[in-house]
Order: sequence, then C-alpha cells, then structure tokens
Amino acid sequence: MARTLFDKVWDSHTVVDGEGGPALLYVDRHLVHEVTSPQAFEGLRLAGRRVRRPDLTVATVDHNIPTTRRGLPIIDQTSRVQISTLESNCRQFGVTLFGMDSPHQGIVHVIGPQLGITLPGSTIVCGDSHTSTHGAFGAFALGIGTSEVEHVLATQTIWLEKPRPYLVTMDGRPGHMVTAKDLILYLIREIGTGGGAGHVFEYAGEAVRAMSMEQRMTICNMSIEGGARAGMVAPDDTTYGYLRGRRYVPDDFEDMVDVWRGTLHSDPGAKFAKSHTVRADAVAPQVSWGTNPGMTCDITESVPHPDEYSRGDPDRERGARRALEYMGLEPSTQMADIRVDRVFIGSCTNARLEDLVQAAEVAKLGRVADGVRAMVVPGSQTVKEEAEARGLHDVFIRAGFEWRNSGCSMCLGMNPDILEPGQRCASTSNRNFEGRQGAGGRTHLLSPAMAAAAALTGRLTDVREMA
Repeated sequence: MARTLFDKVWDSHTVVDGEGGPALLYVDRHLVHEVTSPQAFEGLRLAGRRVRRPDLTVATVDHNIPTTRRGLPIIDQTSRVQISTLESNCRQFGVTLFGMDSPHQGIVHVIGPQLGITLPGSTIVCGDSHTSTHGAFGAFALGIGTSEVEHVLATQTIWLEKPRPYLVTMDGRPGHMVTAKDLILYLIREIGTGGGAGHVFEYAGEAVRAMSMEQRMTICNMSIEGGARAGMVAPDDTTYGYLRGRRYVPDDFEDMVDVWRGTLHSDPGAKFAKSHTVRADAVAPQVSWGTNPGMTCDITESVPHPDEYSRGDPDRERGARRALEYMGLEPSTQMADIRVDRVFIGSCTNARLEDLVQAAEVAKLGRVADGVRAMVVPGSQTVKEEAEARGLHDVFIRAGFEWRNSGCSMCLGMNPDILEPGQRCASTSNRNFEGRQGAGGRTHLLSPAMAAAAALTGRLTDVREMA
C-alpha cells in the first residue's frame, strides 16, 4: 500500500495503535526551554519520577533571556527565576543544558538543527508551538503542552490523535527578492489560519526542492500558523549535506542516509486528505496588515476593505474590522505608505545565517531612517559568531541597527525587547496577534530583506525597488 512520508514516520514510532482513538508514539528527541518546563519537572519531583531518557532530552534558555550584553544581571524577576529554575532542574535530572554562558545557546528551533540533534525520520516534541520547524528535515515535529512535557520526560512517549496528510505543492521558481517567508505567508493567506487544522503539511514541488535548509525551516516553522499540526519536507541531498559533520550527528550517519534515501518519501500514488498548489513564480513580497498571519497581501496592494476580505463570511468581516481598528489602519491605504517605528530581524522563523545575509545585503544600501529603532537578533550564539566572522555585524552597526545576542527577543514580548503601545513594527517573526510583541504593539510580518528595507526607508517598502 502506498504511504505518505508522514504515515511512514508515524507508523515506525507507534507503540500502541489507537484503533480510532489516540495512539502512543515513541519520542526520539525532546527539546526543553525555560517557560514550559518548570511545572513538568516539579510534577516529576512530586511523583518521585526521573527523566526516562535524559540522553534524548536537550534544554536551552531562549524565551526570557535578555539579548543585551551577557554577564549583566537579569532585571526581570520572572525571567531570572525561570532561567535559574531550568538550570537547577537540568542539574537534578541529568539533562544537557545550553545555558546563558554556553557558546551553543540559542533559540531551541535554531540550535536543534544546527547541532545535528534534529534528524530525518525522527519524532521531535517541545513545549513550543513552532517545533514544526524541525519538519524541514523529514521529521514529525510538534509542539506540546506542559502536562505532555511531563509525560514525555517520564516515559519518552506521547499520546496523540493521528492528523491527516495534506500535500502543499510549491511549483515554479520565486521571483527577484521573493523568499520562503513570502511563500508561506502567501499560502496562509490563501487557505486561512485554520485551513490545515487536523493535518500535517508535506511541502513538495520545484520551489521547495530548490530551497536551502534554512528556507525549508522557515516554511515548516509557520505551518502552525496555517492551522496544521506540523509541516514536513522529504529529506534529500540538501538535507544530508546540511547535517553532515555536525556535533551530535551519529557516527553511523552515512549508513542512516542510505536507509533514509530508500524510505523517507511519499510513495507514488500515496493518498493525501487534502492538497493545495502555490505558483511560486506568481508570488510577490508579502506583508501582513491585520492581526493574524492570514491577513496578508502583496506589498504593492492596499489594505483591503473588510467586506472585500470577508468573502461573504460575517465572522471574517468582523475580524477584519477589529484588526483594522487595532492596527490603526484605514481600508485602501497603500501598504507602501505605512510608516514604522521599530524593525525586528530575528525569531525562530528568520534568525539563521542566511536570513542575516539577506538583510545585510539591503542594509548596505543606506542607514536606518530617523525615528526608527531597528534591531538584529541572531538565532543562536553560533549564528552570531558566524555572522561576525563574515563582517555582517559591521554592516548592520554602520547602517544604524542594534546588534544583539541570541534569544527569542521581540518575537513574543516575554523579555525586555518589547513594543510600546501604539508602536508599529516590521517584524520577521511568525505571529502578529494583538499584543504579541508588547501590549498595544502593532506587528507587520515580512521577510528579512523586506524588514531591512523598512528600516532604511521608515515605511513598508517593496525591497525589489532597492536591490
């Protein structure tokens, strides 16, 4: 029987078949950070349990960590307590931690692939919704809740309802300055934020095969914003080339590659529950205008009227009206006329070396506009070091950007890097919900190159006009 890539990974990890209900799956890698783990570790402690497989569990600090100079005291008490609690929990339970002083510290979804912890065909969980990032390697990777974190720590398994496979084909080659971020925003715009509910996306097509691993991670990262449980890309030579020689890659890696080549793909004739095609060569640079990633349009377009956006759906129309009120925008406003106060280049979506290279190419063309504060936050200390070796930090600093240490930073407003009420930000992050980057903050999602262009011009700008 022909099977999809997702079916193969699911079946190979099933411990107990759900027979119409939840199935028990074995977990290959458990990633942990400081925000969703304290209660889970405390649950183990109270029950007298240990971590079942500490060798398959890896922790880092990322959500709350300040991105200013390391060594300074952490002023925010909640952040300080959560970070110190993770440190003590990892010591007690024997879990590897990449802490504040580690050269490998970074956003959990950046360091997993970077260190070779993420492997094709594996199951990966983390108490963070954007765990879907790791699906770029052909893994089934998903975010879980705190009670599930405790269950995985104790048993190395998880109960899950099986999602259905959803084929997303991206055909053609993207145009000038159109990136993976634009393609995934365009997909979510087309299918809506609930379009993938109950499914796992498998990305395929010419545009996906031509992507680097960094770009594939970007589209898988935002699968969750399209409602999917996860996103996956079948591994290929690009995947294996990226992983080869990384720190935690197994000694028998080449033997594993031989097995993966023969198995980790969807069979001809495999049946998908749903499918959708994106013509990558018809996509323009995208910018969000509302308060979810589906409220997005071309940079060359204007803010839509709620009745136009609604497609006859009263709930969509009400949502659009509320979004425009929150964002302080009027229908028919040209996207390229919207001015910004802040620019954020970072997050688990777009803070890898390739993202910073793209942004730096634009930053070379000028200086940050008067009245705009722009920051660049690498996804890990390793990315920071690699970028500095290339001189990217000098490019950004000369252009007037702030060059920071690694962390989640302004993506989610759980650390000092937040927007003030009413401030408008061009952001390379993944969510533009109300208050996501700070109470009253207004977020426009876009690519690293588009964010850099906005920093230089002080407004949302079609980067194709600059580079």
